[in-house]
Amino acid sequence: AARGTGPAAGPGRTGRGGRGPAHWWRRMWSFLEGDGSASSYVLILGCTLVLTVIGLVMVLSSSSVENIGETTGSYDLFIRQAVFAVVGLGVMVFLSRLSTDRLRRLAWPALVIAIVLLMLVLTPLGHEVNGNRNWIKIGPATGQPSEAAKLALALWAAAVLERKGRLIGQLKHSVVPVLFPVGAILLGLVMLGRDLGTAMVIMLIVAAVLFLAGTRLLYFAVAGAVAAVGVVIMALVSANRTVRIQAWLGNCDFATDPCYQPQHGLYALASGGWWGLGLGQSRQKWSYIPEAENDFIFTILGEELGLVGALLVLALFAGLAVGMFRVARRTDSVFIRICTGGILAWIVGQAFINISMVTGLLPVIGVPLPFVSYGGSALTFVLAGVGVVLAFAREQHRAGRVPGAGSGSAVNARPDSEEAH
Repeated sequence: AARGTGPAAGPGRTGRGGRGPAHWWRRMWSFLEGDGSASSYVLILGCTLVLTVIGLVMVLSSSSVENIGETTGSYDLFIRQAVFAVVGLGVMVFLSRLSTDRLRRLAWPALVIAIVLLMLVLTPLGHEVNGNRNWIKIGPATGQPSEAAKLALALWAAAVLERKGRLIGQLKHSVVPVLFPVGAILLGLVMLGRDLGTAMVIMLIVAAVLFLAGTRLLYFAVAGAVAAVGVVIMALVSANRTVRIQAWLGNCDFATDPCYQPQHGLYALASGGWWGLGLGQSRQKWSYIPEAENDFIFTILGEELGLVGALLVLALFAGLAVGMFRVARRTDSVFIRICTGGILAWIVGQAFINISMVTGLLPVIGVPLPFVSYGGSALTFVLAGVGVVLAFAREQHRAGRVPGAGSGSAVNARPDSEEAH
């Protein structure tokens, strides 16, 4: 009986030492929860640093060819990205040293600043890139305010939903103010800049924070249907997006522009094989993939580092997700749980969208790969988001306790909205 034979084996066991589905599920859940030490902090920090280094190397490799002969020099984009990496790491360290109370107090100011910056896009300071007007340009410097809005939304929503408590089970408290007016304002400002990709990421953050706050699943079904219809409408009313969808479905000539970039991206991934062509040896970066250092940088990585390198990046994002899940799982603070979940949905969800886009699972919608794609504001704010989660992990480790661990439920503090009445 000690080895799982007879009645003691119980349901879900195989009779061979209890190694049935239930056994493996418990082992997987135990791994996700961690051991209650500083493992979450180390895992998140380690994955972040490795992804940032990989991003710098790939920006150097993918951008140097197209910049040859330009007055800025072939290493200009790499140097800029390295500077922003240093700045972002500094911001990450600073935020990781703040207490939860201080981060909570930053929520409203961060949201107001983000909305003001998004409104500047609609002024003469706004700058259009590839059909999207979601940048502001002051002198030689450009920035994307929507990156700040992602972090601000996660912080602000966590602070507001924490105060609502069990009232979130009521429809009006589920909608106001996270979904409307704040979520609608952010989405509206982003869509005025014609950036559907960023709008989808913001919708993902809103969905994550509302779910973790305890919003009823019925409301999610209705909101999800409305969001899906909205995305379809936004895609169809834009000629550029319609052409991209047709390219995704294969309904265009390969030689035309919409098909050109995704097809050469697939060529790059296919030619990489198991081990890749070697760092710096990509063929597709020689102007076959336009602006290869941006949204399609994962294809250059796959070509130069092969399937092994691509899987390493996927594993690093998975490790980041596990670390953030542990932080959310171990806390009894609603603010920490919701904020961590929002940042997790932002970073890992955006990575999923980007990789799905370049591998042909989704249409091309212009979403960068976090930590890896070229972009100073994107890198700075994603590192800032990691810094916020590191602050939570650090505080948990110093507290030296793991409230509620081992209960076996998903992110266990999701309120029972049925008691809201």
